[in-house]
Amino acid sequence: MKAVRFHEYGDPDVLRYEDIDQPVPAAGQVRVRVAATTFNGVDGNIRAGFMQEPMPLTLPHIPGLDLAGTVDALGEDVSGLKVGDPVIGFLPFVVDGAAAQYVLAPAEALAPAPTSIPLTDAAALPLVGLTAWQALFEHAELTTGQRILINGAGGAVGGYAVQLAKAAGAHVIATASPRSAAKVTTAGADQVIDHTGTDLTTAVTEPVDVLLNLAPIDPDTFAALARLVGDGGVVVSTTVWMPAPTDPDRNVRGINIFVRSDTDQLAELVKRVDRGELTVEVTERVPLADLQSVHARAAAGTLTGKVVVLAPTE
Repeated sequence: MKAVRFHEYGDPDVLRYEDIDQPVPAAGQVRVRVAATTFNGVDGNIRAGFMQEPMPLTLPHIPGLDLAGTVDALGEDVSGLKVGDPVIGFLPFVVDGAAAQYVLAPAEALAPAPTSIPLTDAAALPLVGLTAWQALFEHAELTTGQRILINGAGGAVGGYAVQLAKAAGAHVIATASPRSAAKVTTAGADQVIDHTGTDLTTAVTEPVDVLLNLAPIDPDTFAALARLVGDGGVVVSTTVWMPAPTDPDRNVRGINIFVRSDTDQLAELVKRVDRGELTVEVTERVPLADLQSVHARAAAGTLTGKVVVLAPTE
């Protein structure tokens, strides 16, 4: 089968498109015929070697954390799935990923795929959708009527976060560049602030209950944004290398999140997609053979939106 692997850490050119043996599922595993995976920013950090301590890998390694495909074979002790089932999943960080024609996945990591969108596009849901869900509802404990400021709403996680927060009955203030402002407004933001030309600390005139930070910002800016959170509020950040500020005197909590696989949450996201309540955005679709160029564009800062990576069909 075809796969993309890196045999050593380094720049995008360490990625090789090559032939390898098809994997065989062990007990509790499912072999999935891959329809698509995606590129996430963490894929570049893993490939570059920046995540070796928290995510030790056995090289060579196949990237691709998001998975959409069709069940191809079942290992022993797998129930609830059958060959031919369309599925999606968020794969463990330290095993071979879905940048291949076939991948092994823990059965418990898979959920039924949405039926209302192409299976390939469904690959754009798991990691970023779960990140948004867990940030909002597990960590921020967002409820109806609260005010939330989402910094970096124009990105892939931000698009889901705005939709989910609005559906939960929150008042959503979102930052975005002029390029993504219309998309964020369509997603449901009540107020969109151009972070490229506006001082957020003056544009947000009332305290917020939740600050969700999805973008790399300098610590002073982060601290200034955290001061917009009212007493007893919470700051949640997905940029784990930059700790979320806390303010014990005002009982403002700072939480750094590490997304995890959760099939119940993923199944709920799928239901919302199929009910037309959650839109899956895909900016670009590229063949697996071009994955190296996607990593290169990301490293150069020229990659925008959510990129789906299509597995070969033969």
